[in-house]
Amino acid sequence: MRFLKTLAIALLSVGAMAAQAETLKIGTVPGAYSDAVTAAANEAKAQGIDVKVIEFSDWTTPNVALDAGDIDLNFFQHRPFLENASKQKGYRFDIVGLGILQNIGLFSLKHKSLDQVPAGGKVAIANDPVNQGRGLLLLQKAGLIKLKDDVGFLGTVDDVVENPKKLKFTEVEGPQLVRITGDVDLAQGYPHFIVAAGAFDPTSGLIYSGIEDKLFAVSFVTKAARKDDPTIRKFVQIFQNSEAVKQQIKTSFADSDKLYLLAWQN
Repeated sequence: MRFLKTLAIALLSVGAMAAQAETLKIGTVPGAYSDAVTAAANEAKAQGIDVKVIEFSDWTTPNVALDAGDIDLNFFQHRPFLENASKQKGYRFDIVGLGILQNIGLFSLKHKSLDQVPAGGKVAIANDPVNQGRGLLLLQKAGLIKLKDDVGFLGTVDDVVENPKKLKFTEVEGPQLVRITGDVDLAQGYPHFIVAAGAFDPTSGLIYSGIEDKLFAVSFVTKAARKDDPTIRKFVQIFQNSEAVKQQIKTSFADSDKLYLLAWQN
């Protein structure tokens, strides 16, 4: 009888532990961000957090899903993108941890230098406001266009005031830019998408934006009401302290230190 009583207590304890298991649904995009979160998820499981990584193919749905409560946090956007989306859609989100600071570039599969881009050449850039602005700033840095004064990363193609080569812009969803690089003369590019697609050398950019500004670090984002959620905080800490995550990020960026920084360390 005593044995049965002890067994019953043990089974109840196991059931209680199962009921208390922490779970997280994290939305991300394919490539470095998804792979890094997956690496952290494997370690989180050993620490009692069951993580489900949900991949999205665009930069709109992860915030829609977070706002609807379909996921607990997402990992795909930097602060300017978040602030712009929140202004447009009324989201009440907060950043709960810095992640990867990626160095974007301009890539060409047709030309070996910026000087070779022809008059009337086709240029592919991101179609969302903030990332399009970053692409245009990079084109300005390359000396190919001039933007209105002080528009910064919020500039759009309508803010181009000088375009001596009369370049023609094609606006594309950010994750899809890598797929059309071969069809245009010049394309804004994100190294981790290039690596994930196996399309071409991500270190072959004709010019890069620079990785000195943490403002553009892709970060973990959740609803403002959950910014102090202990499970979310615990997972972010696991992510930032994981050697497996750091190694995966390095692999995702072709082992090239010039393509990224670990924003939480720098």
